[in-house]
Amino acid sequence: AYIFQNPDKRIIFAIPYQEEFTLIGTTDLEYHGDAGKVEIDAEEIDYLCEMANRYFKRQIGKEDVVWTYSGVRPLLDDSAENASAITRDYLLECDDAGAPMLNVWGGKITTYRKLAEEALFMLAPHLGASSQPWTAGAPLPGGDLEQPGKMVARYDFDAYLRKLQARYPWLPAGLAHRYARSYGSRVDQIIGQADSLAALGEELTPGLYEAEARYLVQHEWARDADDILWRRSKLGLHCGP
Repeated sequence: AYIFQNPDKRIIFAIPYQEEFTLIGTTDLEYHGDAGKVEIDAEEIDYLCEMANRYFKRQIGKEDVVWTYSGVRPLLDDSAENASAITRDYLLECDDAGAPMLNVWGGKITTYRKLAEEALFMLAPHLGASSQPWTAGAPLPGGDLEQPGKMVARYDFDAYLRKLQARYPWLPAGLAHRYARSYGSRVDQIIGQADSLAALGEELTPGLYEAEARYLVQHEWARDADDILWRRSKLGLHCGP
């Protein structure tokens, strides 16, 4: 991955993505519309292409963009002059007048665990709870690659992938790699008792079998095709219309 410093003092990232693509971003603009309808605009695309072209030999334009995604995040108003300069920190406020109400202001996905820990710490006295924080040592779902329920300081992903391929030698190498990267130790929940590729069910789109779609519905709350192809797997990048 690369981090590029731009003349406007912002940075953008260029990250190898889904084996065949490069993920380039981000922009930070103030947004006042419907949070459910946010999307990148033409000026932002031109900006990201221009910044990438400052550094890469291969020049790109809007015609090279195959997919975009956008999001809205709340930021604390710290009187900064533009959105990119506003703090990414968060603020927790507990209102004890009446039933306790915890307000969470700001925050970002990379601090979600610490934020949640602090939030529960503030709520615990009101709930009569006395347990201590524990999430720092708990693996995320599928993250216990070394031993069940245990998190280690450094994982050997290649070693895990070799074990997976030895356990399911009929699984194509590319599919085994994607399963391992996406689901970690939860791969077994997808494969179940299958002993062949055909036993995973119908291939719904290239590389997506019924067994994985069923897992995404049952365990990751996928509701429709977009959930599976874009929000969960990014397989939409590899599919035709």
